[in-house]
Amino acid sequence: MKVFMEWTYVTPKKKEMVWTSTEMEVTEALFFAEDIERTGRVKQLLFYDASGVAWTKKELMKLMKEIETEPHDVIAYFDGGYDRQSKKAGIGIVIYYKQNGAQFRRRANAQLDELQSNNEAEYAAFYFLLEQIEHLGVHHLPVVFRGDAHVVLHQLSNDWPVFSDEERWVERIEQKMKKLRISPIYEPINRKENSEADQLATQALRGKIIVSTIQLERE
Repeated sequence: MKVFMEWTYVTPKKKEMVWTSTEMEVTEALFFAEDIERTGRVKQLLFYDASGVAWTKKELMKLMKEIETEPHDVIAYFDGGYDRQSKKAGIGIVIYYKQNGAQFRRRANAQLDELQSNNEAEYAAFYFLLEQIEHLGVHHLPVVFRGDAHVVLHQLSNDWPVFSDEERWVERIEQKMKKLRISPIYEPINRKENSEADQLATQALRGKIIVSTIQLERE
């Protein structure tokens, strides 16, 4: 999680000036905050996350302690497939995360009806991924999203225009991320790099539903 600091500096003659730092990791920001406070000339010091939410030092330290016991360092994969003949979609997601000093992987898929295209299946897979992230309890953190649906990722990052067919999905996804206070990092990858999520989506189309969470061995 990255933040930037904003503090009000007071001179011996009570003149004030507001200073703003560059963005940095929370641990680094807290280190500098301790040093700044030792000057005895800080009237107010706040930290701002990527969503623009302000935190006091006490609030931020409490959050970081909570995060250590909750899922963090999240890297999430998604994929969707669509069968035109049956008009069914298969979606698959994989989430890697850390919690309590251990590494975990969550895999899940689902079969959906009433979708109209492969592109819609990709959006449905992304939303399903967010639901799984919410289920894990991830909040107020950056999350890396990876998939081979480059159109979806570029539209969500506002690099490409969103057309009317995708607007409702984009709106639902943005509302969910706003609720969770997630700062998304979009990383388009090729199909080979997305093989786990792709396999799960294919299995869902065949009616094989999987939901599992395992602890991974340390490297």
